[in-house]
Amino acid sequence: MGRVFAILMLSALPVLAGSGGTLEGRIVTLNVETWDTPDDMKFQSVGRTVKVGSGVEFGMGPEFRTPGFDVVPVQVEIKPQRIEFSYGDGRGTFWDAKFNGYVLRFVAECALIEGFSIDHAFTTMAVSESDIRQDGGAFYINVAGRDYGPEARLAIDVMVSDCLLG
Repeated sequence: MGRVFAILMLSALPVLAGSGGTLEGRIVTLNVETWDTPDDMKFQSVGRTVKVGSGVEFGMGPEFRTPGFDVVPVQVEIKPQRIEFSYGDGRGTFWDAKFNGYVLRFVAECALIEGFSIDHAFTTMAVSESDIRQDGGAFYINVAGRDYGPEARLAIDVMVSDCLLG
């Protein structure tokens, strides 16, 4: 009996650790933002909201709304426990600011993302874990001053909680 209980407890550990959660089926909004302080927004894209499913969730491009600032064409694919960014044929360097990057806001009633790490084997951009932060249901990815182009890729593996879908 003790052995059966021990096996049952061991099989429950990944669930207790939060590794059984998924981003699949979640509602998420993506914005591109540029600011030195959040109160002094230099640029904020039109937010796009989708339900995470198969394939690319976001294919963003220029909006032509704010002189001097615009969205660098990007494709964002959200997988069950991973977020991938890739870029089109254009080349350049992201505007240098305290924050210039992506804000993913997931709709959730709990702390959805429990941890993250960059997949350095896949990622070609000079982005580190210190360029990424969480704040409630928001996930901030800062690419200020980084180069982009057709070979630029960023992949973030996320540990997702078992938070129920809203």
